[in-house]
Amino acid sequence: MKSPFTFIHTAPEATAGKQPAIFLLHGMGSNEEDLPQLVREFKDSHHIFSLRGPIVFDPGYAFFTIEEEGKPIRVVFDEVLTYIQAFIHEAIAEFELDEERIYVLGFSQGAVLAQSLALTMGSVIRGVVALSGYIPDFVKTDYRKQSVDHLNIFISHGEYDYIIPPQWGVESKGYLESLGVNVTFKTYNDGHGVTPENHQNLVEFLRQS
Repeated sequence: MKSPFTFIHTAPEATAGKQPAIFLLHGMGSNEEDLPQLVREFKDSHHIFSLRGPIVFDPGYAFFTIEEEGKPIRVVFDEVLTYIQAFIHEAIAEFELDEERIYVLGFSQGAVLAQSLALTMGSVIRGVVALSGYIPDFVKTDYRKQSVDHLNIFISHGEYDYIIPPQWGVESKGYLESLGVNVTFKTYNDGHGVTPENHQNLVEFLRQS
């Protein structure tokens, strides 16, 4: 891989034919070691790529910076989204991935990116898990969007999330459904995190998608 990203990659045991893949995008202040535990059930059947955000943000890293919560700095967001798109395309080619079974899972700002990738990469992305995120206004209004009527997306939110309000998840659900996306939306008795029930539900979603 020629990508500038630092990342963790695990390959499935199966070697015959093209294999599916899950790309993981962490939240602000975290790193590439945070999310693989959420998809450990798939390590024997899927390629798993967990990317580290390129921006140092104590105690970890970030993929983009913000003016305030809900408002990414556009120039930084545009650039990192382009780099992640390139990473996914490069991984598909280098590891001969199954182009019809590419999934992206993100938490917080990783969920913001995951939903934006789905809108801009079209049929490249089969399914998305967006945990406690939102879709930036400029993505809705300014980005050139691809067909998403094939897309399955799981959106979840903590009912007591005071960092990214659950209403933003509701708005994402409505917006994506208006485009023809098949949306599974769930809320949990939690703040800005992932409960065991949330984990179980996202695993079930990925298995069925």
